[in-house]
Amino acid sequence: MPRPGSHESRDRHAVRPAGVVQIADIPRPAVRRDGVLVRVRVTTVNRTDCAYRAAKPFFMRLFFGLARPRVPVLGTEFAGVVEEVGAAVHSVKAGDRVYGYVEGSFGAHAEYLSMAADGWLVPMPAGLTFEQAAPSTEGAHYALSAIRRANVHSGQNVLVYGATGAIGSAAVQLLKSVGATVTAVCPGAYVDLVRGLGADRVVDYTADDFTKDHQVYDAVFDAVGKCTFAQCRRMLKPRGVFLSTDLGPFAQNPVLALVTPLLRGRLVKFPVPSTDRETVAYLGALVASGRFTPVIDRSYPLDEIVEAYRYVESGQKIGNVLISVGNGTGMA
Repeated sequence: MPRPGSHESRDRHAVRPAGVVQIADIPRPAVRRDGVLVRVRVTTVNRTDCAYRAAKPFFMRLFFGLARPRVPVLGTEFAGVVEEVGAAVHSVKAGDRVYGYVEGSFGAHAEYLSMAADGWLVPMPAGLTFEQAAPSTEGAHYALSAIRRANVHSGQNVLVYGATGAIGSAAVQLLKSVGATVTAVCPGAYVDLVRGLGADRVVDYTADDFTKDHQVYDAVFDAVGKCTFAQCRRMLKPRGVFLSTDLGPFAQNPVLALVTPLLRGRLVKFPVPSTDRETVAYLGALVASGRFTPVIDRSYPLDEIVEAYRYVESGQKIGNVLISVGNGTGMA
């Protein structure tokens, strides 16, 4: 995640700065025979959106457009109401409240989203608001992928660095849901927030060097991509696991994930996130049960989405940034 800095300096050095995003009237997307049209009520701006828009790392241009994104409307996670269904669709109907995740096809930063009915789209659990459902997938599915990749289970000790972001705040709660003991690292101003998420112990990295922690862990999860295996190695048990959301300097993390198992010591595992309908439904059920509450920083209307991008990239974001779309949010 980018470090804090002024909006102006960040935009000047970004590959594709936030200012390239524009609000425009475009035709309402068509509905395929096996698809649905969702009227989006709430979406988010997150690290995934920023990475695709900015083409960072640069090689992403090879897959998603050299000069500009191949997909004109970005946006990965959403909650809304089914507006229309294709003739072959029977799993949902017009008027159903739904939420989901559309990384790759994108399109959630708009009033209407057209997608396959068998995509990552599920009904919203009863009682959830659009504001609760929309931010339940992006950061959480990255966190869940890391937890599953490390095979974290009840009774293990895990450290989460960057516990205030969308991924880190989800990781703390998801780890507690599987019975892990969690040490969370964050700035001092947010110690009470992170403790409220369930962390058993909180370290203020502005006051203490967490890499000199006296405890050892079954897993260390860098949820913001700012640490290295070398920095955290001494904190791991003999077969402990280091995970990061980032490739690391010189893309070392995927390489170390291949090399460290051969050395029969501490491991690096590189969690390649995967998402399916079951994962989306699982995360929504956790929200409905109260075991996972997406942290909300602030909300912008759709016509201020450029400011939302700039805020996310300032490095000051806590949890999730919502985008309200159209006239309605809430339960209706």
